Amino acid sequence: MKTLELKLSRMGNSRGVRLPAGLISRYGFGGGLAAEVREEGLLLKPSQPGKLSWEETARAMAASGENWDEWDNMADGLDECPWDEVQGTRSANAGRKNAPPSLVGKKAPRGAAQR
Repeated sequence: MKTLELKLSRMGNSRGVRLPAGLISRYGFGGGLAAEVREEGLLLKPSQPGKLSWEETARAMAASGENWDEWDNMADGLDECPWDEVQGTRSANAGRKNAPPSLVGKKAPRGAAQR
């Protein structure tokens, strides 16, 4: 872990520390900071945690050790996947190239150009 040497600066009747812009953007410090008092010193964190990316969310879920199997049994409307029908067997849209899943099994509107 890298140690940074920072100077205390006078700010009115108080003293403050100036943080390099790279640290501010890297750790998501925005309008305010939360300081956690620890035995070995202070831990600075953003007061408003930012949103996790999809990758970070997946990593956090995997690291939690929680059992997510119960989510497999939830009704999500995807009991039949339209894209599997197009790839596996010939369906109503087999002749239509790149048909969006919302059109699987539906007729083309009147006057629509046939491909």
